[in-house]
Amino acid sequence: MGLSAYVILGYLVFFIAVGIYISSGNRSSADWAIGGGTLGVGMLAAGVAGTRIGGAGTYGVAGDVISEGIGHLWYGVNSFAALFLVGLFFAIPYRKLKLSSVGEVFDRRFGSRRCQSLTSLCVQAEYLVVNIIEPYVIATIVSGVTGWPFWLCVIIGGVVIVLFTVTGGLKGTAITNIVHCTVIIFGLGAVGFVAMQNLGGWDSVVAQSEVMLAESGKDIPSWWSFTGIGWATIIALFISATIHTPAASVYANYASSAAKQEYLIPGFFLAGVIAALMPLVAGFIGILTMVSYGSESGLSGYLNIAQLAIDTGPLLGGIALAAVLAAVISSGAPILLASATMLVNDWIPASKNYSSDKKLRAYKLVTIIYGSSAAFCAWYFNFGSVLQFLLLGFAMVVPPAIAVTYVFYWKRTTEQAAFWGILIGFVGGLLMWLLNNAFSGADNAEVGGFAQYWYELCLALGEWRDPSFVTLLLPLFSIPMISILFPNKEKEDDSAMSATFYEKLGRIQRNFSWA
Repeated sequence: MGLSAYVILGYLVFFIAVGIYISSGNRSSADWAIGGGTLGVGMLAAGVAGTRIGGAGTYGVAGDVISEGIGHLWYGVNSFAALFLVGLFFAIPYRKLKLSSVGEVFDRRFGSRRCQSLTSLCVQAEYLVVNIIEPYVIATIVSGVTGWPFWLCVIIGGVVIVLFTVTGGLKGTAITNIVHCTVIIFGLGAVGFVAMQNLGGWDSVVAQSEVMLAESGKDIPSWWSFTGIGWATIIALFISATIHTPAASVYANYASSAAKQEYLIPGFFLAGVIAALMPLVAGFIGILTMVSYGSESGLSGYLNIAQLAIDTGPLLGGIALAAVLAAVISSGAPILLASATMLVNDWIPASKNYSSDKKLRAYKLVTIIYGSSAAFCAWYFNFGSVLQFLLLGFAMVVPPAIAVTYVFYWKRTTEQAAFWGILIGFVGGLLMWLLNNAFSGADNAEVGGFAQYWYELCLALGEWRDPSFVTLLLPLFSIPMISILFPNKEKEDDSAMSATFYEKLGRIQRNFSWA
């Protein structure tokens, strides 16, 4: 193995050691799940930003830029908007309600287990995707640098993420992310600068890109345009990557982790700035990779990104790739942690009465089982686009995000409206995705029947057939409609629960809500 491989493997071992060291401070379930409520602005910002700059924000963006163009840099804008949105309108309510999962909003407001479990199901659809992607990206890098079998590298990735999550908890990811967010941006930035100079400077990069794009049959002006991927795709990207974020349960964990409520808005704002920088750096790397090796997609493109880093020099390339691994782990760890807390709190009703020690053991056991299963899926499945796969998971979380927004800021929202709005949006989006994948191929052009009808519909709609539009529009209109047509006839206990709920939300809720 070369120097780059030793740097990367040394980084992975370092992560495990840090997690084991931090584990001594995780004496209760609250220490593990919300860092004991001790995080300052810097640690909060780094931890939150880390959830957005994992495999999707690095390899995902770079890979899609390689194959489709710089329009995918919109992911950076969406990352900032997503985190600032949560900081402004949701983080403080989450903290005031003392939530450990977003689904608990419905339990606190309505005493509704079905809304809580359904929300958890929607969020788990996204988190399962993330938990699969992260060991996949780790395996891609380690396999490309060391030459080891992909399956072995998946196991390494899964073990590192699971072990770091079990030992370090939420505070561990926040502490290490302060270093990683800095290293990954400046490390990959340095790789990009050196690679650009090796190619003869920026003007030479642009000139060589035209040759590579022409050879692969790409539309050159479209590839180099921020709107080249089409407005429908840009809007769908915004819906998936931004609108879903309030229901991403990990931010409820982080909202409760801050030492003071006043840290939340500046912490999430700073996290958005950091998260926005990473896709820009990754996109720059994607441009240089395309110029160096061509417009390949999928695993070949991801391996080329690793090769570009190594070609800048074994030490610098090793540090840059180790930083990507660090970002992947520090993204995967809090999301795996949030997955475990959701499964325990939302799907095991008896967990409400667990002691702190028993709940902590349950969290860690679920983490091990969940993380191991996700690593197996990472080995078994082959991805075309990491980013597109993740955006599908994001879209499935849009319905509960819309429902939570209505519950916080429109008091007339009813339990059955929230439930049916989430269910209709989730099922509708999933059905749309299944139909698009089953019948959008040209082989359905002349077969007749429903298959041909859906193929023609796909042609007519183009990118507007993206499932994210369905997951947004169905709950957006169905929740207020059901609430108005079938208003609550609250009993005295329900009315008291409602009053207590909105009283806890306090000034933030009164400033933004309407009767």
